[in-house]
Order: sequence, then C-alpha cells, then structure tokens
Amino acid sequence: MAQKSAAVELEVGPHTVRISNPDRVYFPARGETKLDLVNYYLSVGDGIVNALRERPCMLHRFPSGVAGEKVHQKRVPNGAPPWLETVRVTFPRYNRHADELCVTELAHVAWAVQMSTVEFHPWNSRRADTEKPDEWRIDLDPMPDCGYDRVRRVAHVAHEILDELGAVGWPKTSGGRGLHIYVRIEPRWGFADVRRAALAFAHEVERRAPDDVTTTWWRKDRDPRLLFVDYNQNARDHTIASAYSVRGNPEGTVSTPIRWTEIDDAEPGDFTIATVPARFAEVGDLHAGIDGAVFSLEPLLEWADRDGVEEPPDPG
Repeated sequence: MAQKSAAVELEVGPHTVRISNPDRVYFPARGETKLDLVNYYLSVGDGIVNALRERPCMLHRFPSGVAGEKVHQKRVPNGAPPWLETVRVTFPRYNRHADELCVTELAHVAWAVQMSTVEFHPWNSRRADTEKPDEWRIDLDPMPDCGYDRVRRVAHVAHEILDELGAVGWPKTSGGRGLHIYVRIEPRWGFADVRRAALAFAHEVERRAPDDVTTTWWRKDRDPRLLFVDYNQNARDHTIASAYSVRGNPEGTVSTPIRWTEIDDAEPGDFTIATVPARFAEVGDLHAGIDGAVFSLEPLLEWADRDGVEEPPDPG
C-alpha cells in the first residue's frame, strides 16, 4: 500500500486550511497533485472568488483524482469549519432543501479543494434572492462533429448581437470544446423568464448563422456537425463550470476568461492549471468589471413575445 503523504497547513487569509494527502496525483497527464490544485486556486484567488461570490455552488469532487469517481455534492457536510458560509436552496419537486457552499473569501475555495473538489459549478443567482438570476449564460456547445472554427464563428455572431442590444458579453473558454459568454443582468426576473429570453437570443443567433447553429430541443434530432446554443443552462438549478474552475480531465484544463480579440487564436488546450497562473499574473481578472455592466432583459423578452417564444419544457 502506498504511504500517504503528510498533511500541510496553509494560511489563507485569516484561516488555516489543512490539506491532507497533498502529493496525491489528481491530473495524470503531467502528474499535478492535490497541492498543485490548491496552489492553482490560490494563484487566481481574486478571479475565482469574483466568479463564485455569494452564489449557491455545487461541488464536483474527485476523491481519488480525475481518473476516479466523480461526486456531485450540493450539501456542505457536517463538520465543516464554523467560518464556512452556506446558502439554503430548495427543490420543490422533491420537497427537499440543501445548504450549499457560498463563497465569500478564498479560504472557502481552499477548504473545498481539501474536500477533493476540482470543479466549481455556481448558480446564476445569489443568496440575496436565489430565485432571481443576475447572470445570463450563453453556452456555445459544440455537437460531436462540430469543429472549433465553427465555435469561433458563432461567438462572433453572438458578440455582434450583444453589441446591437447594448449588452456587454464576457467570454471564457469552457475548459472543454466550447465557449461561454456571461452577461450581468438586473435580478428582476425568475428563471423561466431568463431562460425564455435566452431562447429568443439563441433563435436570433440561429437566424444569422443557420449553417452553423441549431436550437433543436432533442439532442438526438440535432445535426452532429452544428453548434447548439444551450439556453437550458439558464434553467433553475442548472450550473456550468465557473470562470477559473479547473475541469475534471487528465490535462487539468481551466475555464478561462479571454478577450474577444483572442477568440480567433486561442485554443482550448492552451489554458491549464500549469499555464493560467502566469497569465493571471500578467492580465489579471478579465471578468473583474462584470458587475458594472448590467443589462435589462426587456429587449429580449420583447423578441420572445414578437416571435411567439414559449417557455421551453423543463429540462429536468
């Protein structure tokens, strides 16, 4: 049996976070360890806290590293430190609730990594009112045979439409094969309205790029060469990896904020826990200004009314 490495203690802000098994390999492609993962998140501290701040957050945990089992964890376990913060969310369909992690400082992130978290998946609403999203998420999700050049083309179409709407879009890589664009919105509408607005936007992208885009509801009916503008990511309790979240793959890719001008040249594999710290030290948090660019969904809801867009079925 392999001997466990000795725990280390890190001072993260005013708190001490104990990291057990720091030498356990989490990312086999280059041999990065649990401690490497902690140090990555500390290196992008302002960015990851900004991305998660005061949002209910699902944790994707990999107790044995990313080659092993993945655990989706909503509830903060018993025995968490008293300085950890949570937010209660309800699941009416199941008559249940969960006290989810609510990050307000970097030590909360370090604690989650100690608990074997690799990916952070926050809600698009905050604890002040978890039923009123303040973030509209545009998920450019390539189908299996969709090349990345097509993702780039669609991103530019989405940018063009956002500019016409007067909305500021904040792009980032997904950490996989796609791109995400976030737009800060007024927290005036519920999830159903935000999703309906997102579908109206997706239809407009499809109208302008019909050879590249699909909004077809059922996956089995989509052309595998096209890109799906996934409006479903705005449904209640649907989450995607946050900005600066590492993804659970052997290379340790990172969902990384990028400039619009970088889209044509940046490759998804460029951004990993090995490369993003130096980039962050150079350019800082490219999403730092997102809270200062708030958009009203009213124009999109008018489009939805104009086009007869109904609330799509609950994705479950």
